[in-house]
Amino acid sequence: MAKQSKTRVKPADRASGPSNPRTSGTTTASAPKRPTRTGRPMTAEDLLRLHLVGEPALSPDGTMVAVAVTTLDGEADAYRSAIWLVPVAGPTDPSEPVQLTAGAKRDTTPRWSPDGTRLAFLSDRDAEAAQLWLIPIRGGEARRLTDLDNAVSDPVWAPDGRRLAFVAKLTPPDPNPGSDVKVITDARYKYDGEGFLDGKRRHLWVIDADRPEAAPERITDGDFEHLSPAWSPTGRELAFAANRNPEWQLERSRDIWAIVLGGDQPRRLTSGDGRFDLPAWSPDGRHLAVIGHRKLDLEAPNDEVWIVPAAGGEPRSITATFDRGVGDQAIADIGQCPSQRPTWSGDGRAVAFLAGDEGTTHVFTATVPDGKVMRLTDATVPRRVAAFDRSRDGATLVFAVSDPVTPFEIRVGSGGGDSSERPLTTFNADLLAEVAVSTPEPFWVDTVDGRRVHAWMMRPPGAVPDRAYPAILEIHGGPHAMYGASFFHEFQLLAARGYVVVYANPRGSTGYGEAFAQALRAAWGENDTPDLLAVLDQALARGGLDPQRLGVTGGSYGGFMTNWLLGHTDRFRTAVTQRSICDLTSLYGTDDIALVSLDTEFGGPPWRPETRDRYRELSPITYVERITAPLLILHSEEDYRCPIGQAEQLFVALKRLRREVVLVRFPHESHGLSRSGKPQHRLERLRRLVDWFDGHL
Repeated sequence: MAKQSKTRVKPADRASGPSNPRTSGTTTASAPKRPTRTGRPMTAEDLLRLHLVGEPALSPDGTMVAVAVTTLDGEADAYRSAIWLVPVAGPTDPSEPVQLTAGAKRDTTPRWSPDGTRLAFLSDRDAEAAQLWLIPIRGGEARRLTDLDNAVSDPVWAPDGRRLAFVAKLTPPDPNPGSDVKVITDARYKYDGEGFLDGKRRHLWVIDADRPEAAPERITDGDFEHLSPAWSPTGRELAFAANRNPEWQLERSRDIWAIVLGGDQPRRLTSGDGRFDLPAWSPDGRHLAVIGHRKLDLEAPNDEVWIVPAAGGEPRSITATFDRGVGDQAIADIGQCPSQRPTWSGDGRAVAFLAGDEGTTHVFTATVPDGKVMRLTDATVPRRVAAFDRSRDGATLVFAVSDPVTPFEIRVGSGGGDSSERPLTTFNADLLAEVAVSTPEPFWVDTVDGRRVHAWMMRPPGAVPDRAYPAILEIHGGPHAMYGASFFHEFQLLAARGYVVVYANPRGSTGYGEAFAQALRAAWGENDTPDLLAVLDQALARGGLDPQRLGVTGGSYGGFMTNWLLGHTDRFRTAVTQRSICDLTSLYGTDDIALVSLDTEFGGPPWRPETRDRYRELSPITYVERITAPLLILHSEEDYRCPIGQAEQLFVALKRLRREVVLVRFPHESHGLSRSGKPQHRLERLRRLVDWFDGHL
């Protein structure tokens, strides 16, 4: 494919407009009239007032929901999480949530015992790494069950109500004792957010919760990663996901396994030709529902729901014709739930799951064996469901849900896909009553090749129709993810500061079919640039935007696209690139996932003759001499997904070219700074982002 030439805009479009007030100017087309929103503008500091509501866990009798609620402690620069109990009372007899744990540190991941009398949960209250705890529901002190060197995750109760299985890393002997020098022999030796792995591998463990003196027993072995334990209905077996091949570090595949406690080695239930995870046993124990795919030659194909015979046999997808990826692929900066397991109906005739669909995420169900798919949550209002739980009889569905003007809260419904739902929590009601929020305007754009691109624009609350506002194009990461119907604090903050925020799901995004998501293969930047510029044109045509004051920003792949656009168009007066990529060749091998991602995205590694030129052609650094817009670079020093060398290369190149550029480095932060970084660093990132645009637009 030929390289794109840099598009030059007319001199009049680059003329400097008044810098203050930012609402000066007029438009050729009036902006749509918006209702006046009362309340003060949202601020960066409002991040500290948000309550981040996690995944709901429904009690066995269906009367109570346990949920972890997280807040940001700005003074201590830390996160606090507490477990709350929320009654599933009727609309005529509502009950208030009750805080069960103190939340002095981080109490998360509540799991009900089968009889509903106890909750297992994870906490770092008296340890650096989260451990497994147990607390009685009717009152009493929490009791610590584990004392391991590494953090515990993914606890699951056995059907007998005594044993718990969980995942924790095992630390191997130090290969270089007495020295701080690292001796690395693994291909996968670091991971973003975890740091250097030091040969630690995740294993499955089991502990008897009724024996106070009991120690956890490790039930898997080998130099492999083991994930997602699931008890069989009899409690004799545990299913899990792993690649137990000697060359697993260089492979993309992952199998489903089952192990009999106290028995022989685990048996493999899938055949090594797919990537599967999150097993869930059918009520009769004859099958497992799992999430995954068999398209190992593609990066981010649609995950599907598969039925795997427990006794062995060919897996079968029940969502193959659905053409939507299973799971929540939506992006936002507050709230993120763990990957959701498929959930069987009580009669074993259907499996419920999450899936993204055109910027929304909902709960769906697929019948077994014919795979008829039906949505279970109401879609009359666009929104994002990030996690759910269901009663045994299927009559009660509880779920964590957000929409563009509401952070995550817990709601309950019948699972009939209608509007007969009601809220169970309103943790963020006080803040929302105080601030004005912007409601996004959705629109679709026809671009090249007959593609339709989904987009939104978010105007400042109370925007005046006859004024033109500066606009900022936000580009999502991934690239195989999606923006959509979820509360985004950064977007609301920019709108409150007087900017129109424009965002879209161009080619490469999920939620619009597998072919749409695969349209960026070996074409990063080239195939989605026309989509993004068409979205920007349509936003300008809708009125209320000043074409002379346009900015662009994005993180991760969105940072890649910010860098790419600056080298291919002069339409943006300024930009902020975050945790970005500028050189694909040097990215390969310095990041944490190239071995299982870049090969499939670009057809091979960058040293092969057939791919070498493509890596160079698709690297924004190749076009750095064309970048003239002032640029702010935000990057974390411990980012292993897009290492900080990417930011350093871009910064030095632009300084060498005498361009206006500033590099801001965040120490001790990973790729997830905007979602999980230290509260004060998150605030500073937002302030610097806003201040840069204020000073240049």
